[in-house]
Amino acid sequence: MNAKEIMNEHNLKVTNPRASLLEVFLQSDRPLCYDEVKIDLKMDKTTFYRNMTTFEEVGVINGFESDDKKRYYEVSKTKHAHFICKKCHSVECLNEVGTLNLIGYQVDNFILHGTCKSCNQ
Repeated sequence: MNAKEIMNEHNLKVTNPRASLLEVFLQSDRPLCYDEVKIDLKMDKTTFYRNMTTFEEVGVINGFESDDKKRYYEVSKTKHAHFICKKCHSVECLNEVGTLNLIGYQVDNFILHGTCKSCNQ
């Protein structure tokens, strides 16, 4: 699905800035923060966060805060864990981590902190 189809499916007004923003996340294989997205898009911070809030509210995008105090976002596909390196602050998706089933709870985010493979070498 492309950005315009996703926005139509979620009854969002389709605008070129929104479509461009969502396409950046659709093409990424990892979560991105504003600092990484602003390189590809000419979008001010307020517009970025306003659109990301809208995308999160309708379930198109998932967001979480890293230990570097930045908010990272990714397209909502499947629930999976994330790993945040305490040395280089990189953020990775961990698809090989099993699901966490807590009776009576709904787990939306599972974030592990530690040292990544690169920093361990």
